[in-house]
Order: sequence, then C-alpha cells, then structure tokens
Amino acid sequence: MVARTETFGGRLDDLRAFCAVIDLGTVTAAAASRSETKGSVSRRISRLEAALGATLMARHPRAVTPTAEGVAFYAKAQESLALLDDAAETARDARTVPAGHLRVTTAVDFGIELMPGILTSFRRAYPQITIDLINTDARLDLAANRIDLALRFGDAEESGYRAALIVNLWIGLYASPDYLARHPAPADLAALAEHDLILSRERPGATGFLLNDGNGRIEQVSLDPAIRASDFAAVFRLTQEGAGIGHLPSAVAARALESGTLVRVLAPWATAG
Repeated sequence: MVARTETFGGRLDDLRAFCAVIDLGTVTAAAASRSETKGSVSRRISRLEAALGATLMARHPRAVTPTAEGVAFYAKAQESLALLDDAAETARDARTVPAGHLRVTTAVDFGIELMPGILTSFRRAYPQITIDLINTDARLDLAANRIDLALRFGDAEESGYRAALIVNLWIGLYASPDYLARHPAPADLAALAEHDLILSRERPGATGFLLNDGNGRIEQVSLDPAIRASDFAAVFRLTQEGAGIGHLPSAVAARALESGTLVRVLAPWATAG
C-alpha cells in the first residue's frame, strides 16, 4: 500500500475555480463568474497542480485546455462537488423543513370535532411530521407521558410549561327543534329553571356556571341539571336527542347549528371557555 504524503488539502474553492475554468474555457471568464481576479484563479489552479503533482491545464495565449490528467480530474471533481452540494442541501433542509414526531393530547370533544380538520391541514403543510393524537379528558402528566403539546379548555394550571391562548371558545346554550316544540324556548335566564338542563363535568362547579352577555353583564346560573354528563360529547348527543337544553362549546355545536339539528337559545348569553 502506498502512503499519500501530500494532498490538495481539501481546497474546495480551488476545485470550484478549476471546474469553472474548464466549463467556461478561459481564466478570465472563470474569474468573472466567481467575482475574483484572474491572478487569484490562476493561483488556485497552480495550488491544485502542486498538491497533485500533475499538470491539469495547458496554457495558451487566449485559452486554456485540460490535459489528459486534467480531464480525468475534472470528471472526479465534478462528481465530488455534486455530492458535497447535495449533502449541504440535505443539511440545510434538516434545519429549515420541520420534521419529526409530535405527541398531542386534547379533550375528547375538541379531538373529535376540531382536530381532524386541523391535523389534515397541518400534515399537508408539514408532511415530514408524524402525529400521535391522544383524545382524553384526563389531564395527563406531560413529562411522564412524553407529551409535546396539550390543547385544553380553560386556564393553564400547571407551572413550568409554556402556555398560549389559541382561540376563545364560547360555551352557549342549545336545544333541538324537537325539544323546543315540546318546551317553548326560555325568554330569559330565570326561565331556565323551568327547563331540563344538561351540563358537563368538564366545567367546574357542582350546580352553577357564569353567563356573559358580551357587553360586560355577567350572571350566575345556579341550577341542578337534569343530566350531568362526563364530557361535552355526551352533552351534545343528549341535546340532539331532545333531552334538554345543553351547555355546549360553540365549536362542538357549530355543524349541528348549521344543519338545523340544534338551535341556539338565550343568545348572546354564553360562558367564556
């Protein structure tokens, strides 16, 4: 085996200058393309030849031509530069194109009603990111469960995490046309006492909740519900079936409201989510 005692020292710019001279035919043209002087490019070629111990170019008054060694070296140099450029592009993409895996947890209702559309749009924008969606009404320990993102209703309770408001969700009062055919819609908040109220355990407070009219007026509603369900999804289904007036997030009720299977009652009164 022959030991190489000298190489061209990884002179990447010298390689590029050499290839530019071959591509463009003259040192002058190569220098102009690289915003260098003719002398600088000539010195680069000379350094390469000295490092390789070979003459790469035959110099003529008006042009340069590659020698046989130069032709062979040019082919390998072009191949190597292409590989280096591809590697650099891959490294840049790794920094600029989001990629990886996300574990996301959210409430069951939010996960069922809103996350499908959100995640579909997200994946179209960031196809290199895979997602593990965990729909649960339990407040999981984020660190223990390796959760990257938690989408939750209400105020942030844990300390030590970064929290941001994504959207204000209002929780309004809704009923089915069937229920309202049997029980005329309440004309005011006091009339709610005459109706079957369906509440979710996701909202704090055993028998009450606050309603805001959007103009600064806030009223406490303290009523025993006819049905208290474990989550808003159950409240939604019960309300659609005509079991009573449901206290539902606007996002959960939106499609049913558009289709006419639910009707908003006592608008604009609502609870801030």
